[in-house]
Amino acid sequence: MKRNADIGLFTKPSTIEDALNRSVAGLPLQLLNDWPTDTSMPKLYLKEYGRAIAGREVFIACREGILRDHFQDIIADIKFLVRHDARTTLLHNMPNRFANRKLDEALKGRLPASDIVRISPAGDFYEAVLTHRQTMFKVIFLERNYLVDGAGNKINAITTGRARQSLTDAGELIANVNFMGALAAICRKIESGACDRVHILPAGKHTIKHELFTVEGTGSLIANNFQEEFRQVRTDEEVAIVRRILDMYKRSGYLKPRSKTYLSENRHRFFVTAIDGIVVGCVEQKIIDAQTVEMGALAISTRFRNQRVGVHTVKSFMAQMQAQGYTRFISLTNNPRLEALYDQLGFVQESRPAYRERQARSPGVKMFFKQFD
Repeated sequence: MKRNADIGLFTKPSTIEDALNRSVAGLPLQLLNDWPTDTSMPKLYLKEYGRAIAGREVFIACREGILRDHFQDIIADIKFLVRHDARTTLLHNMPNRFANRKLDEALKGRLPASDIVRISPAGDFYEAVLTHRQTMFKVIFLERNYLVDGAGNKINAITTGRARQSLTDAGELIANVNFMGALAAICRKIESGACDRVHILPAGKHTIKHELFTVEGTGSLIANNFQEEFRQVRTDEEVAIVRRILDMYKRSGYLKPRSKTYLSENRHRFFVTAIDGIVVGCVEQKIIDAQTVEMGALAISTRFRNQRVGVHTVKSFMAQMQAQGYTRFISLTNNPRLEALYDQLGFVQESRPAYRERQARSPGVKMFFKQFD
């Protein structure tokens, strides 16, 4: 996914007071540049993802300019978190002067269940946010953009180790050139065990909601203590998430479509990788013969690509199948990412005579093979 400019910007009213007056009058602000024109809006998984924040503290931090430009969106997202039992704190650095009194009163009035904390504009905003509490479960920084790599591609999730490796190139990797010091402070906070998760999000409509309640996410996640689990699909909600992940790959042309009915009826054949209890990858078990099993429908959420989730999924699947007596594994794909993954794990591209019938059902698709003695 290529880096975008500010996503979901409201046309800025002539003054913030004008925005507040229109809001108080019950008239919504007009949106001229909303989310990209994509008919497939992200699906919210309120039950599965809601458990991760219920009863937990979530800190939302934004600088003055972002708060002013995205006031209505920020309010709406924080209210959404409160409705799902998160304990929210909004931190901002808007100066404490008479001209800001109306906005300050609006924040308190619109967010009665949230703590509103003013950070001195004279100090380091990011350091002040990260030291606001000794321990912080989740911190969300609303910025102009998410983190990007040297080619301008979105960084979905990253560990502090990888983030530190990028610090020397921070001018190219991070949209906000002032974020280099902030990234170092974030790494220190997480590595000390004082914070579980830090999210860097592009301020805009639904950005927090879609970051925390969808498979795709909207920004960049920095964390170390991801808890990985590999198992069979358990619930209808997990079937729905698997379908969503597969649909992403289906649109790229690398996977044959699998209907909701097919997934439900064959859920016993689907295995998933879950991180922190949330499904982020899947693979389908397809028995070929007494020794061979095919890995079908191997897919990883875009959120966790390049985080070795694919390696974990394939290795865990093969280990479970070996425990059941299978020693040969095949997979058919033309997906360059999977081809590289299989090469890394010791597969060979080879269409063996023993699997001629299977190959015939997918003409023109490469077959990868691995055997254990």
